[in-house]
Amino acid sequence: MFAVSIPLYAQNINGRFSSSLYSFERYDTSNVSETHLRTYQMLNLNMNYENFSIRSYLNLEHDFAIQMIDDPRLRFYNLYFEARKILDIGTFKLGRQPLFNSVAGGVFDGASLILRKWDVQLSGFYGGNVPAYQELKLIENWEDNYILGGKLSTSALENFRFAIGYINKNFKPKDYFALRLDPNLNPITVLIENKSNQYEFLSGEASFFMKGLVSIDTRYDYDLNFNQTSKIEVDARYEQVENLGINVYYNFREPRIRYNSIFTVFDYGNTQEIELGGDYRIDKNFTVIGKFGYVTYKDDNSSRLALGLATRYGTLNYRKTFGYAGEMDAVSLYSAYSVLDGMITPSLGVSYTSYKLVKGGEANDLMSLLAGVNYRPLRLLSFDLQAQYMNNKIYKNDLRFLFKLNHWFNLNL
Repeated sequence: MFAVSIPLYAQNINGRFSSSLYSFERYDTSNVSETHLRTYQMLNLNMNYENFSIRSYLNLEHDFAIQMIDDPRLRFYNLYFEARKILDIGTFKLGRQPLFNSVAGGVFDGASLILRKWDVQLSGFYGGNVPAYQELKLIENWEDNYILGGKLSTSALENFRFAIGYINKNFKPKDYFALRLDPNLNPITVLIENKSNQYEFLSGEASFFMKGLVSIDTRYDYDLNFNQTSKIEVDARYEQVENLGINVYYNFREPRIRYNSIFTVFDYGNTQEIELGGDYRIDKNFTVIGKFGYVTYKDDNSSRLALGLATRYGTLNYRKTFGYAGEMDAVSLYSAYSVLDGMITPSLGVSYTSYKLVKGGEANDLMSLLAGVNYRPLRLLSFDLQAQYMNNKIYKNDLRFLFKLNHWFNLNL
């Protein structure tokens, strides 16, 4: 069992509790269906004493209508001890904690340390992968299921930021038995023992920012296992002209394949993508948005177009794709507006999509509706009620309901 031991003398306790009820119908065959009624009880709890904290985030889920395997299921997403301002430069975390990394993010069980001094920051982490369903225990075979890495960044040069990072993630799939043919073509049972699949990447980042003029973020990922460039990404925005913003995005990407994975035997190619976009603020209530993207594959290409209008009352969007990625036309409208000083917020969403998987193929239509209301009688308490409807050739007249209660708390001792 995974646990963090610390005296629980807290100056402050804060967090959020939410309880949700979700109803939906699932068809096992064309004529047989089951109605599910799942509940989710979520708790985000922080206990703080000076520069020390215990942070947790857990969820209990259960189906009251249909008995499901492993129900009720308790998931621990976070449970860690945090110490801040160590020697005025460090932050230390121990336990199940989040990992923000573009290569292998998520959560892990272990330790992390961040050191900040002047305009330099050094961070590092080491731990094990989390078991399935976020069970509160350590994963087996730690030596085959670990993750480690770190990053060094600096903003010493005015308007610039540079960083270099490393990550090594190992995950060993479970062994299993399978039928295979022996040299005489007789079926035999063989134990399949996979090696620990691995990601090992070296990354570099460079950014430039000048308020009211331009911002540029670049990233480079190198796959140390396959000895090749994995990703190049550039994201830039120019906004010197009043009320006008222009965006340029580019990436080059190889498929991210785990080392020793069976997928390495397939013939695959990289993709390149470029997107140009802009937004113009007409006044404080209306902003027009437009984007056009072009993607090249190994032997083909595709394009996409997006137009939108953002207002204080909601958003209206149109999206079109064509080429190798399929053909699609989609229109969506969403509106939410608070009344009575924010106590009641009704919301409404509707979308219509027509798509073809290949050019000249059969057209499929999809209609979805969403209607809900948020009721907040107190600053620390709110209720949500939402109905969801979808209709296409697979999910005909699919109707779902969601009810949610949220309670925020903050207690000083």
